[in-house]
Amino acid sequence: MRITLSLVLLILISLKVSAQDIIPAPVEMREGSFPNERFSLDKNTVIFINTLQAQPSAQFLSDYISKHYNIHLPIITDIAKIGSRQSINLITNSTIYTNPDKYTLSVLPTIINVGSSSPQGIFYAVQSVIQLLPSGTNNTDKLAIPTVEIIDYPRFAYRGMHLDVSRHFFDVNFIKKYIDYLALHKLNYFHWHLTDDHGWRIEIKKHPKLTAISAWRNGTIIGLYPGTGNDGIRYGGYYTQEEVKEVIKYAMARYITVVPEIEMPGHNMAVLAAYPELGTTPAIPTQVAQTWGIFNKFNNVLQPREKTFSFLEDVLTEVMELFPSPYIHIGGDECSKIWWKQSAFAQKLIKEKGLKDENGLQSYFIHRMEKFVNSKGKTIIGWDEILDGGLAPNAIVMSWRGEKGGIAAAKQQHKVIMTPENSMYFNHAQFMKDDSLTAAKFLPLKTVYDYEPVPAELTPKEAEYVWGGQGNLWSEYIANPAKAEYMLFPRLDALSEVLWSPKSKRNYIDFRRRLKTQFKRYDLLKINYSKRYLTDQ
Repeated sequence: MRITLSLVLLILISLKVSAQDIIPAPVEMREGSFPNERFSLDKNTVIFINTLQAQPSAQFLSDYISKHYNIHLPIITDIAKIGSRQSINLITNSTIYTNPDKYTLSVLPTIINVGSSSPQGIFYAVQSVIQLLPSGTNNTDKLAIPTVEIIDYPRFAYRGMHLDVSRHFFDVNFIKKYIDYLALHKLNYFHWHLTDDHGWRIEIKKHPKLTAISAWRNGTIIGLYPGTGNDGIRYGGYYTQEEVKEVIKYAMARYITVVPEIEMPGHNMAVLAAYPELGTTPAIPTQVAQTWGIFNKFNNVLQPREKTFSFLEDVLTEVMELFPSPYIHIGGDECSKIWWKQSAFAQKLIKEKGLKDENGLQSYFIHRMEKFVNSKGKTIIGWDEILDGGLAPNAIVMSWRGEKGGIAAAKQQHKVIMTPENSMYFNHAQFMKDDSLTAAKFLPLKTVYDYEPVPAELTPKEAEYVWGGQGNLWSEYIANPAKAEYMLFPRLDALSEVLWSPKSKRNYIDFRRRLKTQFKRYDLLKINYSKRYLTDQ
């Protein structure tokens, strides 16, 4: 068998929408030249790669098919060994496209050809191949894949999903599963919310009290805030540095960048429980938070003194050594400035530095930490409150309080990640009367799907600073993996189409049609989701 570049990459330019149920919808797709024929995958099929760069993608595909269909596909690098067998060819050629995320996929009756200029492009193509497989086990030794031709690439460079592990802790096995869910939907950033008032979740060797004390709380609120009591059960956990490395390695094999978040200057009750001298009221004992929404009631704000900055630099140094990500999220949200107003030290610092007010003090704090992070070759991301008092020179803004912050940042020529609460917070209820306890807001599937990350207020030039978008899963009312999956799916599918597919391709009616196939795949993967979606429109 002879495989040439033209054989692998020649896909018709004028493509029509196909009936295939791929999510997110590809840029261009049509039925193959043999619409009544199928590629038959069986135990004799092989996966061919022309470079070891494609090995992770090939292994991902082989493992998926083995796990869910009990067909074991060998991976080969010698084209002569294909012989007369059917093959899935993953061809990497750096000269094909300038866009490394772009790929072509052609399913023919006897061969599947995938081509891209980069290994991540190959990986995205593999996710489409997976969605072409039967969505349920058919108890046969062959899998029929419809012929199809695809050209595809993402609309946005940043396609993210967040997980809060502070309110409730999720073990490494679930974090890996979560990363797989993102990979299957062609997302490429995992925002790991590691620290907050309710628990510190990462080992910092220079400050062991963060895991001995800050990682544990003595009880948790019962029911919807303000709650009906407290369970009084000690709760917590943390990731060792070795576990963090394990997660990062796992994500890298799926072309996902893990962005760690270390909250500052607010949301630090857990830190102050171990190191009260870093707060504005060191003489008042602080506990790791046991209830939600407490940033005004209890002091959780770091004092901007040299000891605090030294502590944060220690923490961030270890974090930056662990995470290869060029981006470090430093929080910056919901800093209750009442504690600085009441602090003689903070008020004196405001005057000494010629700052206007407490917003200026927060800006001073963020600028200082950005300078340190930049000195290590990294860039900070912060929630849109980092705009208050003046935006740090190189910061990326994650806009959650609506779009106002994102618009302001884009107009200042800063990169923006859109994640407005009313459209992107998956901890909100999916139904008006949901099946279980959730945050007391409503975010139906259609609202997620209809979200447009580029605000109309921006000029075309300003719109170029909208780097992408992100969904957020805050875990106040999400105490276990099954609940996390329930809240995630199928809104993750809607998010993926918002961030990957061309705006012109978005069609909610067709999306709901394609979801019917996706639900069968959820069942195959044993994903927990609400069965109401099977009937509700």
